[in-house]
Amino acid sequence: MKLCKFLCTVLLVSGVLWTPLAVLAEVHAAESPVVLLERTSTEVIKILREDHELLVNEPGRVYKLIDDYILPHLDDVTMAKLALGKSWRKASKRQKLDFIEEFRNLLVRTYSKSLLEFKDQEIRYFPLKLAEDARKTSVKAEVLQPGGPSVPLAYRMRLKNNAWKVYDIKVDGISLVTSYRGTFTQEIRKSGIDGLLDYLHDKNSKLKGQDDI
Repeated sequence: MKLCKFLCTVLLVSGVLWTPLAVLAEVHAAESPVVLLERTSTEVIKILREDHELLVNEPGRVYKLIDDYILPHLDDVTMAKLALGKSWRKASKRQKLDFIEEFRNLLVRTYSKSLLEFKDQEIRYFPLKLAEDARKTSVKAEVLQPGGPSVPLAYRMRLKNNAWKVYDIKVDGISLVTSYRGTFTQEIRKSGIDGLLDYLHDKNSKLKGQDDI
């Protein structure tokens, strides 16, 4: 789970996820995924450093940042498909929509606090050759940690509705989204897709209760 925690924290701090929709509409045509990630991740880390105490003391501000800047730029449908694997095809439309919401809430509630710990790191992105008609890409990067080894990353992105969206992130070839698949598959085998939804709903309720204390 420590690896999942690290992966999702990097996902939350990723540049493209923190760019407001209006800005994306203006800059997407001129900027490659790498330039976009690099520019905006620098801005995010700056916010984390300058407003760190305020964000720590008022957790609601962290959730608002995520709601306003991150969620609109995740390809949550593709994320859900990857996380459920073959079970996605067996799910009803209602189950799919419920799973997307519960999985998204799980990621946000589990890792939002970890976002505040990212203020001392930097992310370096590597050049990318992108064809004009490309619909998917993988952006290579690394996290530079003070006094520690660098951590290789790969952002999996796809062009959707004329905007680049992140649907997964890998560290040393390990996927954030599919790392959940084993747990989800076990729950489905035990009590079906509705059982998995109940499991996620209960887990999210407990996490929310911890925030309210």
